[in-house]
This record gives sequence, C-alpha cells and structure tokens, in this order.
Amino acid sequence: MVFKLPESREIKIRLRRVLRPKSKLGRTTLWFGGLALVLELLRLIFRAPNGTMLSGWATFLAFVFAVCAMLTVLRWVRRQLMWRLRNRLIVTYVFIGVIPVVLLLSMGLLAGYLFAGQFATYVAMSDLQSELQHLESANRSLAMQFRSLARAEKLNEQLAAEIASASEENFRNRVVSVWDEDKPFVLSAGRPAPGIEPVRESAAIQGDFAGFVMDGKRLHLRVVKHVEAGSHHLTVISNVPVTPQLLRMATSQLGSVTVLPPDEDTKPESDTASGTSARNSKSSSAPDKDNDKLVFGTGNSLAKVRLSGENASSRVEAGRLPPPANSFDVHIPFATRFSAIDWHTGKSLTGLMLVDTRPSMLNATLFSALGDKAEIFLDGLVGIAIVFGVIELIALFIGMRLSRSITKSVADLYVATQHVNRGDLAHRIKVRTNDQMAALEQSFNSMTQSLSNLMSEQKEKQRLESELAIAHEVQDLLFPADLSGLATLEVHGVCRPARTVSGDYYDFIPLREDRLVMAVGDISGKGISAALLMATVHAFVRAYSLEPERTLASVALDNGLTRGSALPMYYRGDGISDAELAPGLLMATLNYQLYRSTPPEKYATMFLGCYDAASRSLTYSNAGHLPPLVLSNNGQVRRLQTSGTVVGLFDGMSYDESTIAMEPGDMFIAYSDGVTEPENEFGEFGEERLIELIQRHRDQSLARISDIVTGAVSDWIAGGEQPDDVTVVLARAR
Repeated sequence: MVFKLPESREIKIRLRRVLRPKSKLGRTTLWFGGLALVLELLRLIFRAPNGTMLSGWATFLAFVFAVCAMLTVLRWVRRQLMWRLRNRLIVTYVFIGVIPVVLLLSMGLLAGYLFAGQFATYVAMSDLQSELQHLESANRSLAMQFRSLARAEKLNEQLAAEIASASEENFRNRVVSVWDEDKPFVLSAGRPAPGIEPVRESAAIQGDFAGFVMDGKRLHLRVVKHVEAGSHHLTVISNVPVTPQLLRMATSQLGSVTVLPPDEDTKPESDTASGTSARNSKSSSAPDKDNDKLVFGTGNSLAKVRLSGENASSRVEAGRLPPPANSFDVHIPFATRFSAIDWHTGKSLTGLMLVDTRPSMLNATLFSALGDKAEIFLDGLVGIAIVFGVIELIALFIGMRLSRSITKSVADLYVATQHVNRGDLAHRIKVRTNDQMAALEQSFNSMTQSLSNLMSEQKEKQRLESELAIAHEVQDLLFPADLSGLATLEVHGVCRPARTVSGDYYDFIPLREDRLVMAVGDISGKGISAALLMATVHAFVRAYSLEPERTLASVALDNGLTRGSALPMYYRGDGISDAELAPGLLMATLNYQLYRSTPPEKYATMFLGCYDAASRSLTYSNAGHLPPLVLSNNGQVRRLQTSGTVVGLFDGMSYDESTIAMEPGDMFIAYSDGVTEPENEFGEFGEERLIELIQRHRDQSLARISDIVTGAVSDWIAGGEQPDDVTVVLARAR
C-alpha cells in the first residue's frame, strides 16, 4: 500500500522546496530571479527605454537567472536520472561500450569515404595523366623525326602528316602544330589541316611543356617540344581537348566523371581550411559574380570555379552512375582539384574533378588484378565484419543482462533495507543467482536473521536483568538491616557481589538483650544458584536460631525418635533462661538439612558464633570458612583456628566449637575469599595487607573501615572485573 499525501499538502511541500531551496545554486537562482523581476517591474513602471542603465541591468540579471535556472534544471534532471543504479550503469556502459564503438564506426565510415573518394579521383586523374604522358612521348618522337627531316631540308606538311599518322590512332581529336620559326602547319587526323588555326606558342611559357591548359574556355592536354635542326628551330605542339571520349577509361572503372575547367579569374585565397573539401559559397557579402562559384581548398588555400556562364557550358561530363548492386552499395560523391595553366598569361589556375561512384565499382577496380579471387577477399572482409557485429551484439546483450542482474540485486537490497528500517526483520530477499551479489543477498538475509535473534536475545536478557534486579532487591532485604548490635558489642557487615546477586552470606541474629549470633558464609559457585542456596542457608540459620523446638522436630523424626521423646536440643542448660546456644550442634543440624535439600555438588563454608555480653565471650564453630581474626588493643592477632568440613557435602558430620574472651577494644574480623584472593601483577591482596589496613584505621567507625577495605580491594584489581563476592563482617567490643 502506497501512502500518498493530500494534493493540497503535496503542493505546499513542493512550493516550500521551490521558495526555500537547500543548495547554494538554488538560492543563487532564486535571488537573481527576484532581482531580475524587480528590475523588470521598475523598468515597466518608469517606462525606461532600451539602452538605459536600468534596462541593461534588468537584461543582464535576467540572463544570469536564465543560466542559473538552466544549471539547476540540469542538476535536477541528472539527480533524477542518476539516482537509480540501473541508469548509472546504462550511462556507464554507453560511455564505455557504445560510444567508442560508434566513434570507431564513424571514423571507419569517414576513413572509408575519404579513401574511396581519394581512390576514385586518383584513378580518374591517373587516366588523364597517363594520356598526357602518352601524348608527351608521341610528341617527343614526332619532334625527333621532324628534326631529322629538317636537317635534310625535306620537312614539309605532306611528309609530316605521314609521320604523324603512325601514332594518330592512339589519340582522337589530336591536333599537331609544327612551327618552323614563324612558318606553321597543322596536322589533324593524320593529314594536313589547313583550315584549322595552329596553336601559337605561349610567350608566358618558355621551353618544353606538358600539362593541362586553358585556351578559349576549354581545357586541353597540351605538350610543347623545342628542337634545333641546323639552321631550323622547330616547335612541335600536340593538343588534345578534354572530352568525354578521353574519360572513357575512368568512367568504365568508376561511373560518372565531371571535369569543371577553371575560370580565368580563379585565384588562390588564404584560408585556414584543412583537408580536401568542396562547398558552395553563398555569402551575401560577396559580389554577385561570385554567387555561382564552387569553393574548394587544400591546406591553407582556397580556389573558386564558376559554375555558370561559359565556364559551366565547357564542363566535361562522361559516364553515368550505375544502379546499386545491393543495399550497401551507396552513392559516393567526391571532388578533387587539379592544376592548369592559362595558355595566354601563364597564370596557374585550379580546376575541379567530380567523381560519382559506388563501392562495388571501386572494389572491382581495386581487386581487378586478382580476378576471380577478389570475391574471396571481399567475402572474408564481409565475414569479419559480420563476426565483429555479432560479437558486439552479444557483448551488448551480456552487458544489459549483467546490468539488470546487478541493479535487480541492488533494488532488492534497497527494498529490504526499507523493511528493516520499519522494523520488519522477517523480510527475506529471494536469491536467484550464484555470484557475489547473491552472496551479498544471502549475507543480508543472514544479517536480518541474526538481528532478529539478537533482538529476541536482548529482550530475554532484559527480562533476566529485570528479574535479577528484583532478585538483588530481595537479597538486599535478607542482609540484616539492624546493625545496632549489643550494648557491649558494635557490629557491621558489607557484601559487594561480583555479579547482580551474591553467594556470600552474613547475618546478625539477636537472641536476647545480652546474646547475639553472628553468621558468615560462602556458597559454592556464583550467580543465581549460589544466591538461591544463600537464601536457603539464611532461612535455616534464622529458623534454627529463633525457633529451635519446631525446626528440630523434623530432624528428630528423621533420626527415628517418636513423638514425645526428648529432642536433641542445640541449647545447653536446664532451662530456657539458662540455656546457652551450641554453635557446633547448630552447624551439624544445618549440614543435615543442606545435605538432603541441595544437589550433591552444592555446599557452603560457614562460621557461626554466639557472643555472650555477660561473660564477654564468643563461642564459635567453623565449617571450612576462612579463619576469622581478633585484633587486640595491643596489636596481637588471634586466629579462630577451630574448624571442620564444609556443610552440605557429607552426611552425619559433627563440628567442634571453641570459646574466646573479648576485651573492650578487641575487633572481630570475618571475611570471604573475595577479599584476600584478588590478584594483579604484584600478586594476591592477601591477609597481611588486610590486617595492616585495619590496624591502621581501627580507631575509625566500622562502616568507614568496611569502605576502606572494599575500596582497597577494588584499587588492587585496578578497575578490572571483580573475580568474586567481597564480604567483610566486623565486630568491636565496647
């Protein structure tokens, strides 16, 4: 389901984007547009004519605004088109794969066109040059023979005609003018031609000559040869007009050939054009006589050939363009220029040759020497072109498929990220291929699955942490809140758990105004299991201390005693008022219960002591706990060494007890192994350091001493993880 904004709201959003652009270019465009609008309004209000400063500034700012607006639009279009990866890949492929191919094809077509045109004009000009060379050779031969006759004084028009007729069949329309000093005679078609005007030697051309000449608006092939024969000076001039018959060889090989003779007013013009080109000059600023001239150039010069008037009528056209042999047999027009000499002035002129041909005729001419084998080369070239074309099409198809696969994977990843952004971690990408993009899609699916599992685990962890916090609060309630002690005994205890809840245990249980039970224990293990067992021990010790008869009834029945029999009390004496707590019996009873109510691997170390204010004595029993210390005023340290095995591990255990006297000022210290066993690079914290620390601060309050001890342990582990629960119980006789 696609959510659409209301039309009015969408219009407001678009209008806000236009009026409050975020980019610098957008803000610049907006400012210039506003200034241009203000100046245009001022110009209309004050009716400022064009050319004034106000009008000029308005026009300038409007131009700048138009440029900035165009750049903004182009940037917006580029951003819209290039946002999708598919469009970026398509543009990249076009620039990398398509444009180079198009440029190569364009260059190949241009090179092919230039080659074809140059080859065609080369063939046509070669035919004319060949005719000129043959004419020059024949003219030289005639001059040599005429010189021999002149030396023998036998040269006359009749004899010269017979000699010239031997080579006349090779040249149609040839006219030979023979000048003996100022006496000419003309030979045409192998016989004297008295009716034809002889060609006069050009005063501007001295010496022997062979080339194209313009004479009387017509283009000719003309050769001049001077010979000395004794007292005779002979000048032999052979002339062949450029006619369609003269171009028959070129037209048979090329198609249509047109020779445009140069105009007599043709002259080179400076230009920067390069290459061979032909174009019509239609400049309105040129004189009227140049409006029908064809302009062509090579290098840094231009030349003009008039296409109208007498020059246009003297053009020579030969052959015709044959029909195409196939669809690729296109029309190839090309032009080249040639040089000619004005016979009367000797000025260099430029003519133009136009060739219209087709690739089929050029191929036939180019491979004519190969005969039937030419088709093999043509078929090979066509086959190579087809193979290259197929390869390019395959590359284009593969490129589009690869681009589509990449963009499809990216689009799927984008859609998947949108689902993840909305919190939908159940969305999975459908993997269709087996490549790196597929591996990325699989990684994304694995990531979303891991995120889903992580969030579930996080929720479970938060639930457990919440439960542990509640357990911590409940456990804090188990530790004694009343630390007032007795009139002759000051007490204090502290427990800092290594984790949320602690397995260490301590308690102060007042029996009467003159007696107090002190209990310190360390449950095996850490965490929840140790905390639960600690709560069990707390309940047992409290129950056995405060309600001995009820709690011991079940113990007696388990031992085989009948109801009404005397109970093995853990109090000594004849009556309750005179009874005295027996810590050893209480420890045995605790061991009996823990052994039956806990798993075999669970046990606890325990210290139980009962302080009697009347006798100022402490009767105690120790079940595997670290021996407590008693520090006297004189600095003497007494260790309460009486000890038995841990409770809850073995059945039927008995425990000894001992009694020590406590003078005013004596300090009782019980602690867990979390105080003395923490290590750093200097070793364990140790009992000696604990004793020294308490001795140094024994005059301070017990609460302050507890803070100093726990702080020293924290400093000893240097902010590292606390390895075990830290418990300290202090009592000071008063």
